[in-house]
Amino acid sequence: MSGTLPGFRARLATALTGAPETPLLFLGNFEVEQQWAKGEHTLPRLSAATAGAVVNHMDEFALFLGGADDHVVLKTRPDDDYLAFLTGLGVDLPRIHVPGRQDPQRTVTEDALDDPALLTALSALAAQGCQVTAHGISADERRFTEVTGLPLAGPGPDVCKAVNSKVYSRRVADELGLRQPRGWACETLDELAGAFAAATDDSGTRYVVKEAFGVSGKGIAVLESRRRADRILGMVRKQAERSGNGTVAFVVEEWVAKETDLNYQFTVGRDGSVRFDFVKEQLTEGGVHKGHRMPARLSAVQRDEVRDAAERLGKRLAADGYVGVVGVDAMIDPEGGLYPVVEINARHNMSTYQVGLEERFVRDGRIAVARHYPLRLTAPLPFAETRELLDGLLFDPDRGTGLLVNNHATVNAGFAETAVQAAPTVDGRLYGVLVEASDARVGTLDTEIAARLAARKDNAA
Repeated sequence: MSGTLPGFRARLATALTGAPETPLLFLGNFEVEQQWAKGEHTLPRLSAATAGAVVNHMDEFALFLGGADDHVVLKTRPDDDYLAFLTGLGVDLPRIHVPGRQDPQRTVTEDALDDPALLTALSALAAQGCQVTAHGISADERRFTEVTGLPLAGPGPDVCKAVNSKVYSRRVADELGLRQPRGWACETLDELAGAFAAATDDSGTRYVVKEAFGVSGKGIAVLESRRRADRILGMVRKQAERSGNGTVAFVVEEWVAKETDLNYQFTVGRDGSVRFDFVKEQLTEGGVHKGHRMPARLSAVQRDEVRDAAERLGKRLAADGYVGVVGVDAMIDPEGGLYPVVEINARHNMSTYQVGLEERFVRDGRIAVARHYPLRLTAPLPFAETRELLDGLLFDPDRGTGLLVNNHATVNAGFAETAVQAAPTVDGRLYGVLVEASDARVGTLDTEIAARLAARKDNAA
């Protein structure tokens, strides 16, 4: 494998289709894991898992994967002033297609499938050789390609679901001899019961149980006692009895000490080749993704270990029929040792959507941190106001520093699902990549952005 090179979009098209010039249509169906998890047994939770309006509007990230000859379907048309901001920076935007109606609780794929006129219009792209790729491939994306007649650039939903299971991650890492915390992959009730017994007998060690398709800190429970483990096992048994399906998909693992979370990405080509893309520090809070630091602060030995793991995992995924982007979560322990596989995400990852911006705008020697800013708003915040509010802090190409806003749709997404009220208050997020010359300067920029957003009169935070 070779290192990161310019032109990730062309490399992606080559990996998926065999040719860099193949036009692509992008679908940003975030939290596709919810589709893969349908019919699977789950852990006890207070409420049903739903992606929600803000997560579904993360589809706007897909703007940054394509070029002028590509296409993207978005739930809503981006703010015109935001598009002008991006074109002013020189971003080559793909052609945007928008369904006639969007439901805040649906993915962009589901919205598109509900618009016959849009599907007919998109079907004309087949004559141009356009192919479909997505954040992750589920049955919905397969149906989208069948209805439009556009070829699917990548494996089908069955392969994608199989390789995205945490059970798969655990077993492949074991097979390849890659270091992991002590644990068990469980596909039967007896295996789960045995894992719970072994975990709770290991006094003084903390264990967790994870759903195979849990995401964003959901679908995980701490086994703090035998009583807790028995209660979880009993609930899973009842689900199995009701469904008549005795197959389960859980991982039980030791909760180990760590110093740093990592995310690295590689791309598997149709010819089985493996291209290492990057490794970044992953910023998390309470198990929930918060952003990335680029570049990761690793020793030469740690980098070599990451790249070796990527090569071995990539070849294994290729043997199982997978083609496309793979993101792997990893950890460094307090002594500097690497856990190279926490889980495999054989789909686009948050860091995937930053590659084009990083290639174009992050100069050598600069530090970039991708993060988001939570907002509580009583009125929509247009991008023109965001730009005025953050005047002097947004990215300046001449200076080579500032905030690159890479999703504004998530700021106001909540207003689409809020009932008409005198003064509704909704949650939103402003996503961006901070580029500066040092960690200290990134921290200063971050603090100033947060302060200005908090001081906005319509921010109810």
